[in-house]
Amino acid sequence: MKILGISGTITGSKTLIVINKVLEEIKKSNPEVEVELLDLKQYQIQFCDGRPTEDYTGDTAKVIDMISSADGYVIGTPIFQGSFSGVLKNLIDLVPPSAFHHKVMGFAATGGNHLHYLVIENQLKPIAGYLQTFVTPSYIFAQNKQFDSLNRMIDPKLIEDIKLFSHDFSYMFTSLSLNQQPLK
Repeated sequence: MKILGISGTITGSKTLIVINKVLEEIKKSNPEVEVELLDLKQYQIQFCDGRPTEDYTGDTAKVIDMISSADGYVIGTPIFQGSFSGVLKNLIDLVPPSAFHHKVMGFAATGGNHLHYLVIENQLKPIAGYLQTFVTPSYIFAQNKQFDSLNRMIDPKLIEDIKLFSHDFSYMFTSLSLNQQPLK
């Protein structure tokens, strides 16, 4: 069973820091689960243009395969102009919706405005519903002020929220993975 953490941005570092911490905590509470990181900064991904998935090559094909082969996802994004990142939207568009079907998905977002957490509720959760995933009831929202000038998490509440989210994600992931029966 594999959980894929996705840092859905090609700029900044806070989203990656949060996703890494979540994966670390998931591994602590569920050591038998494989965790993998997909940092979009490390890949040259093509724009989704409607062609069949199997026609993409290079990094794009590799990333599609990483997502398709995962059993659960922790997806992180910075919030830009009141929405999640365009590179994350492109990534979701590249992957066939069936690849996400009945898998567990959780979200983490970073932003400067305390109201940006609403992007998770109003944009990301509806997409997860469309993809027919099981969405964790909680999520992580980290504000810039919870990091120091070296981008280290300094807010004890954020660190505790990550631990709680990771525990909830692990519980949900394990419960659903062990009990899931293929549909006939």
